[in-house]
Amino acid sequence: MALRTLMTRKTLASASSNQGLLHQCRSLQTFSLPDLPYDYGALEPAISAEIMQLHHQKHHQTYITNYNKALEQLDDAIAKGDASSVVKLQSAIKFNGGGHVNHSIFWKNLAPISEGGGEPPKASLGWAIDSNFGSLEALIQKMNAEGAALQGSGWVWLGLDTQSKKLLVETTPNQDPLVTKGPSLVPILGIDVWEHAYYLQYKNVRPDYLKNIWKIMNWKHASEVYEKECPSH
Repeated sequence: MALRTLMTRKTLASASSNQGLLHQCRSLQTFSLPDLPYDYGALEPAISAEIMQLHHQKHHQTYITNYNKALEQLDDAIAKGDASSVVKLQSAIKFNGGGHVNHSIFWKNLAPISEGGGEPPKASLGWAIDSNFGSLEALIQKMNAEGAALQGSGWVWLGLDTQSKKLLVETTPNQDPLVTKGPSLVPILGIDVWEHAYYLQYKNVRPDYLKNIWKIMNWKHASEVYEKECPSH
């Protein structure tokens, strides 16, 4: 009996040691700030160079820094079997991870006018917008109204429900990604309505920011996302 107990302890100790080695050998995925596909001043006059630089270098970078930190803490907590800390870290991961996900989408949703920014969508996405909303103008009006009415900070999205193949307009609070509204929802484009996205230029007049951002909307990229997610349309 004593021998069996000793062997069991040795087996457990060995397993624990191997688990620790695996944890040490496993490289933790970290995230970094993506480059913008245009210069900071390329979206003027719709969005100023000062706003773009602060938004990208300060705000997006802060989300990434805090996301990486939370993931490192989560990795340690899992390795230690600290369930309480794992649960506690979920809000920081959702907020900062969402900030990284959302902003990475947002930069691609914009393009300088000289590179096609503001040109209306064509082909399948254009037809889908007409079918779901009546017209592009009706969609813009709906997104602007919901974006302006969103209390506090958040995002307004044009999304695709990959199950029903329907387009829809949704808002999310804080840095919640669109997927938090439904697992089958994919963002076609999103607009950041946090004050840091517009306040230096538009002060507290969010509707003016929402009106002007359509002049630099990258519908070409939105169409590529739509056709990838909904190839039969």
